[in-house]
Amino acid sequence: MHAFEYHRPSNVRQAAALLQKNEDAKIVAGGHTLLPTMKQRLAAPSALVDLGAMGELRGIEKKGRAVVIGAMSTHAEVATSAVVAEAIPGLAKLAEGIGDPAVRHRGTIGGSIANNDPAADYPAACIGLGATIITNKRKIPAEEFFTGMFDTALDEGEIITKVSFPIPAKAAYAKFRNPASRYALAGVFVSKRGSDIRVAVTGAGSDGVFRWSEAEEALAKRFAPKSLDGMSASASDMNTDIHADAEYRAHLVGVMARRAVAAATGR
Repeated sequence: MHAFEYHRPSNVRQAAALLQKNEDAKIVAGGHTLLPTMKQRLAAPSALVDLGAMGELRGIEKKGRAVVIGAMSTHAEVATSAVVAEAIPGLAKLAEGIGDPAVRHRGTIGGSIANNDPAADYPAACIGLGATIITNKRKIPAEEFFTGMFDTALDEGEIITKVSFPIPAKAAYAKFRNPASRYALAGVFVSKRGSDIRVAVTGAGSDGVFRWSEAEEALAKRFAPKSLDGMSASASDMNTDIHADAEYRAHLVGVMARRAVAAATGR
């Protein structure tokens, strides 16, 4: 690991100033991605700005017809939140299935979203629920936030502070996970809020999280698992790696979508 300066500011304003002052500085939240890459000397930031001391970035509350989650809230806090369980149980279930207990008690929702790993779970929830990513500078709709594999709309020095999830009438998440990492080989988040039907896919796409429009059109006619019978995603848009090829992932997307709709409708 290369040498670096370490900063632990007490508020977002101080953190933003440190990022502006140190051009190569990186934010550290849970540190699950950044620290291993630094240990392997694949990343060499001049400074780390640790957000761990910021109480203003924690907390989960219901605001009107949305659940607002602070960026430094851990996966375990999301999974066990009574607010989330009552308003969006599918989101609580998603958080419960991330990694193992050690990961869930250290990793944060803001860190996961900012990293935008193509197999991470939260991007599917953000797209699948039509969330808004709130930063120290602006509000970004989820569909504009995730711009590609490990890529987001965040500017240099921009800090995620909260995520606002609209409360759906029905929603659920299903994933086929890698047994070792528990990342999604294919994960599908579905939701219904009025006439807005969303099907968001993670872990399978060659360019990261995406909406499956054909499934949305089928579910708009009838929000039921049978509406997706015989459907699978296009293999041409899927990722191939040592864990699964494109055709297998395309099949999994259809299976996980049907399971998610079944969970959302109780069927």
